[in-house]
Amino acid sequence: MRLKDKVAVVTGGGSGFGEGIAKAYAGQGASVIVADISQAGGQRVADQIVEAGGRARFVRADVSRRADMDGLLAAALAHFGAMHIMVNNAGTTHRNRPMLEVDEAEFDRIFAINVKSIYLSAQVFVPHFRRVGGGAFINIASTAGIRPRPGLTWYNSSKGAVITMSKSMAGELGPDRIRVNCVNPVISATGLLAEFMGVPDTPENRQKFVATIPMGRFSTPQDIANACLYLGSDEAEFVTGVCIEVDGGRCV
Repeated sequence: MRLKDKVAVVTGGGSGFGEGIAKAYAGQGASVIVADISQAGGQRVADQIVEAGGRARFVRADVSRRADMDGLLAAALAHFGAMHIMVNNAGTTHRNRPMLEVDEAEFDRIFAINVKSIYLSAQVFVPHFRRVGGGAFINIASTAGIRPRPGLTWYNSSKGAVITMSKSMAGELGPDRIRVNCVNPVISATGLLAEFMGVPDTPENRQKFVATIPMGRFSTPQDIANACLYLGSDEAEFVTGVCIEVDGGRCV
């Protein structure tokens, strides 16, 4: 069990990458707080983990709110007695379209969920990790942050911010034995796929995007979970400030 006796919070855990990460973590021995703004999705994932013999609790959370982030730490300590790994996975995007067509409300929402959430998680979890002698952040960014496509300018920018924040956090928090790393997925057949493509989700449209990935397929939640398993485990105890591109060669 690679995560035996670890306690993790996974935001956006009710679907997509977050669901994959939460289930993989539980399968490797971690106790998991499944955090999601969706009651139905988050509770479903937590219930499925428990039914499979794992340990999980659902906590509803809007990651752009400090009070909700406080609640995630409180829930981890109350239910499982510890907190070791914070996976900042929750994210959103605007529909793929020209940059000037994205309105201010959409822009604010993207940066609140994708970027402010990491600031808030640091405000809440860094003091705890310092008290207990260490911990780990894993921030789910995107290949869009290093190889941006037209039409997703503000989303791309938010993920670029996540990458830079993660590296800077790693440098500052290293002396506290707090590790901070990123995983950069390429496009995946998750709930936001049509938004990322900006066109209907058809086999023909998918193929246009698959054609840009040397290994010839989208990423999957299990692909991302595998990277997060490594970064959350003691195998990565000397790894901090890195971004792992899980992208089938998209960024080569």
